[in-house]
Amino acid sequence: MVRKIIADVNPHEARVALVEDGALAEIQVEMRGKERLVGNIYKGRVANILPGMQAAFVDVGLEKNAFLYAGDILCDEQDFEFDAAAEGEQIKRKLEVPNIKDILRQGQEIMVQVLKQPGGSKGARVTTHITLPGRLLVLMPTVDHVGVSRRIEDEETRERLKALAARIKPTGMGVILRTAAEHAAEEEIVAEVNFYTRLWNRVCGKADFLSAPRLIHAEENLLFRTVRDLFTEEVAGFVINDKDYFEKITALVNIISPHMADRLTLFEEPGNIFDAYDIEEKIDKALARKVWLKNGCYLVIDETEALTVVDVNTGKYIGEDNLQDTILHANIEAAEEIARQLRLRDISGIIVIDFIDMEIEENKRLVVEKLEEALRNDRTKSTVLGMTELGLVEMTRKKMRRKLSALTQMCCPSCGGKGSIHNLDNMAMRLRREVRRTVQEGGNPQYLVEVSPALEEYIVNKNNQNQAVLPAYETVQFYIRGQKGMHPEHISVTPIIERGVPNGAQVFC
Repeated sequence: MVRKIIADVNPHEARVALVEDGALAEIQVEMRGKERLVGNIYKGRVANILPGMQAAFVDVGLEKNAFLYAGDILCDEQDFEFDAAAEGEQIKRKLEVPNIKDILRQGQEIMVQVLKQPGGSKGARVTTHITLPGRLLVLMPTVDHVGVSRRIEDEETRERLKALAARIKPTGMGVILRTAAEHAAEEEIVAEVNFYTRLWNRVCGKADFLSAPRLIHAEENLLFRTVRDLFTEEVAGFVINDKDYFEKITALVNIISPHMADRLTLFEEPGNIFDAYDIEEKIDKALARKVWLKNGCYLVIDETEALTVVDVNTGKYIGEDNLQDTILHANIEAAEEIARQLRLRDISGIIVIDFIDMEIEENKRLVVEKLEEALRNDRTKSTVLGMTELGLVEMTRKKMRRKLSALTQMCCPSCGGKGSIHNLDNMAMRLRREVRRTVQEGGNPQYLVEVSPALEEYIVNKNNQNQAVLPAYETVQFYIRGQKGMHPEHISVTPIIERGVPNGAQVFC
């Protein structure tokens, strides 16, 4: 698989695309002034405690207070008094999810890190379990733990890295070795541990000096995170169109991976870099509700705030002679494309997939296995729960950042997010009822009816066909006017005070 990173940088935004074998695999967007908050460390003040929710709201200086769940708070066993006769499991459960009132008080100053971006009506979600991610490892200053990336599957390598991490980690701290550490020299890993240990000491010193609420440490911007997290040995090239950032990234790569510096390229051609690599068109397709597959099947992807539904349809695919084989092949290709779409759109939360109905149990198992296999290419953790009796596949995907649609789209002002509006037949009947109501209440001899141009044309055509939409009154005259730019569902019926034809209106009846 050939991987390439394309970065488009301008004064207003930065966009980074990961292309795999010519197909767009990931796209990340960061607007200037709206940088990602995940990873930021704040010194906050507890604003209020909600015992019933086992949570607290923390003022960290953002527009909305951050949400802190009790399970995301560090606690010391010495803070609790246990009955000596209590069972060990009971003690363990108390330590895992302590009572929020026992570990926090209103007005208390604490250090927290953002886990999830604020969005909608919700503030950011934070934790006291601080992590400092690097290229080779993640330092966990508040948890004594050793771990190895799940992407490293060789058991012998995992054991070697675990032993190394246990030997070099600072006392009382934890270390998780990332995939890039698999082939790294021990000296490189030790140097990174020392660097992030010094960084943590500076963060602690700054927290002691400053008062809450205050930002203590900001996560790297999108381009430097890309170098840290995406620019690995598997990436054949990194192309960027900004000279200043090209020089900064080159300097960084010469320090952390000097052998990869020749893979960096400055794009100096005229025009849009994303157009040159056919990425703009692929982004538009990534936001479409309907996704066509190569075999003629298609997916319908509907996103809500907490749930995403994916519907698989046969479309133009007719398959071979055997119906069950046809359905199996369609579902397998759909499973591969669904995994790619979830990664590309950065969809998270609960995901329900409605595959084409299969009768053979073995086929159902094969489709679920193919979905799990395809999801292994995703850096974000996902869990496939299996297929229900109704034939629906349930899965979850961890939320790391705002999904692509939330970054680039807004709620439709015409339909209000419903995805549909009233048709012209229904709008005509609504207009008829509104006219009758207004005339009954007003008693004026003339009225101006203002509607959208499409509805005006519909009403006039109906009237010309002797199928009058508006009710007939002997003593009432109506004028109709189509207002350009008027909401398709908006209707205005107003009495005319002064005699004469209103500008742009025509006599209706």
